[in-house]
Amino acid sequence: MKTIDTCHQQHYSPLIPAVKAMYKAAPGEKLEIIMDDAAAFNDLKEYLAEQQIGFREIYDGEQMRLQFKMQ
Repeated sequence: MKTIDTCHQQHYSPLIPAVKAMYKAAPGEKLEIIMDDAAAFNDLKEYLAEQQIGFREIYDGEQMRLQFKMQ
């Protein structure tokens, strides 16, 4: 599983490295996106749901994780 940590992203939205990793992922590759921005986390969940990509949410203090497999 490839892990992308977007916590403490200050130069741009944490969605940028998350989407970049998704774009580069091979079909069937498992990804874990770690975020500390609730709005971006919810946007990514909404996008995955619209694309019919199942995911698992994990909450650990201020960090939020999404785990999923690319189609």
